[in-house]
Amino acid sequence: MSVSSRNGDTSRVATFESSPHPSMDQGASSPGNRKATSKQRILHVLFSSRIAGSERYCIDLANGQAALGHEVHVAGRFASPMAALFSKDVVFHGFATPFLRGMRLRRLMISAAIEIAHAHLSPACKALATAPSSVSKIATLHVGFKAKQHASLDGVICVNRAQLSRLGNYTGQARLISNWLPAAEEGENFDLRSKLKLPRKTTLVGAVGRLHPSKGYDVLVSAFQQAAPDDAALVIVGGGPQHAALKSLSKGDSRIHLLGHSDNVSGFLRNLDLFVSPSREESFGLAILEAMREGLPIIATAAEGPSEYLRGHPVTLVEPGSIDRLAVALGDAFYVKAAVGLSRVVYELSSFSRTDGIANVLDFYSQVARGNAAPISSDTSRHL
Repeated sequence: MSVSSRNGDTSRVATFESSPHPSMDQGASSPGNRKATSKQRILHVLFSSRIAGSERYCIDLANGQAALGHEVHVAGRFASPMAALFSKDVVFHGFATPFLRGMRLRRLMISAAIEIAHAHLSPACKALATAPSSVSKIATLHVGFKAKQHASLDGVICVNRAQLSRLGNYTGQARLISNWLPAAEEGENFDLRSKLKLPRKTTLVGAVGRLHPSKGYDVLVSAFQQAAPDDAALVIVGGGPQHAALKSLSKGDSRIHLLGHSDNVSGFLRNLDLFVSPSREESFGLAILEAMREGLPIIATAAEGPSEYLRGHPVTLVEPGSIDRLAVALGDAFYVKAAVGLSRVVYELSSFSRTDGIANVLDFYSQVARGNAAPISSDTSRHL
């Protein structure tokens, strides 16, 4: 059985905004041309035991949709840490075990008269296989398109242009809706240098994300050791399977601090002098947007998503997976810090509008639902 609960806490989570693309219907995605959508009954599905970028995206989107008056449900793991971050207007259904998950999800959709089921990550996409035909099945490509998981869905949301170009023979509808800035959290300010007993003049280089090989933190640790002066420290927020390996790689270097998960990312970021995103693979990179909101100087790898949306911004991009290239970029930043200091940066963030991003997702829901209700001729493309 599923266990339902409501929680009054609010969320800081992930978000996305629609960007124009040659393969999209510009009228459908342009906020100025978009018609107001009717109230919808929406079920987000995400079976995760941790909170990272995909989970924060789901939480922020669900909270934003509920605030607009839509009926929003979320199906997830029982006792998931996500449950406490949904607003009081979002109904969370905790599933205790994976056993017969698809069948129980189907029952939930029928009993709640769900119209839109929005899956996040692989287990959720697989669970939608049993959804009633009356439900429009949609997924956000947090990682990438995989035919086994996504081919049977009615629509997919691509978060970068490269994903949109790799859909192959997918017959559902697709739209590019890039990540947006999440609702700003009121994270408490704190003094990280004092907390770590570091001198006041310590240069803090920081990163935020899941400790997984795809995120490249081993590259960052090695590059930092190669380039950083004695009065610098590397602080990384996040947990994951690479924690032990990173600790071993640090070789007892007292300048490197693995801080684990934090519920106050904005407070952490305000302490930094420099933010680094070292990912080998990155569909978007929510933490980069949050660092931009705090005005931090940024070094990022030219991974798939960041290389697209950081174009035109005053950010240093380096080759993914290269210790030497990242070490050079860090060395340049330390040189500037010693010479004139690292100043805060004013980024142009209007293209990452949360309001437009959530509205574009809702508009795509309506588009997919209309497509499902109407017969599709064999010579008509469903891609926008």
